[in-house]
Amino acid sequence: MAKNQPKKAYPKRKSKRERRMKMAIYVMIFAMVLSAITMGLSVFI
Repeated sequence: MAKNQPKKAYPKRKSKRERRMKMAIYVMIFAMVLSAITMGLSVFI
């Protein structure tokens, strides 16, 4: 086996901070969609 052979590429694990930021973004999008739906419903009631 050659010494200069590249090591197997493995997907880099995301840090806790990156995952937390992604979750916060998803929660904000969900909240925006939910508020838009409730605003739409309030027009009909």
